[in-house]
Amino acid sequence: MSLQDEASCSICLEYFKDPVSIHCGHNFCRACITDYWEESDINFSCPQCRETAQQRNFRPNRELAKIIEIAKRLSLQAAKGSGGERVCEKHQETLKLFCEEDQAPICVICRESQAHRSHTVVPIEEAAQEYKEKIQIQLQILKEEREKLMGLKLTKEARIWEHLQVETERLKILSEFEQLRQFLEEQERLLLARLEELDKEIEKRRDENIAKLLEEISCVNDMISELEGKCQQPASEFLQVRYWILDTQEPWSPRVKR
Repeated sequence: MSLQDEASCSICLEYFKDPVSIHCGHNFCRACITDYWEESDINFSCPQCRETAQQRNFRPNRELAKIIEIAKRLSLQAAKGSGGERVCEKHQETLKLFCEEDQAPICVICRESQAHRSHTVVPIEEAAQEYKEKIQIQLQILKEEREKLMGLKLTKEARIWEHLQVETERLKILSEFEQLRQFLEEQERLLLARLEELDKEIEKRRDENIAKLLEEISCVNDMISELEGKCQQPASEFLQVRYWILDTQEPWSPRVKR
């Protein structure tokens, strides 16, 4: 991957402008990622890795911005001459040197000018390589930070999954107890209904027994009255009917079931 690719925004495909880092560690132009997220109605996803976040969050990456400015100065553009190399606009010479103080490429004539004579100057290839290494270091730091963020994301997802499992088990237990409660209520209703039926049956039998007892009591009263009447008769009449009394009267016993 070239230096220009590493220093370019994956949305506009140009050098980063006001670069910012988002939740997953990738970098974009502030305007590019802002416009991209304004089109999202649900969540905020990374255009590069598609990782989503609950809220919009990014932070300026000032170190990357400085490196990009240097990389832009070192990037070779289409040369005005046939050699394809960039040339000095003032002297029309190839820009082969890089001024450390001015952070700009210069030609050999500029090197001898009053403006750059006291400055530290290195070959442009050497300066480019140096800043490439700086960019690579910065990119490595950003990638490591992204890996940490990904690890945190996985940890949080695992905790969320554990929470979901606990919640599922809780709902299962509540459902089972609800079914048990309904079963017990139904059994209670059936048993109470059966007890009510038994109570009515006992009450009915009691009333029937009382009625029979009253009937027996009435019969006994009639017999008592009749016998008392016979006992009041004169002796001659009483003796005439004694055999009838003894033959017709059976020992009495109650006929009511207890």
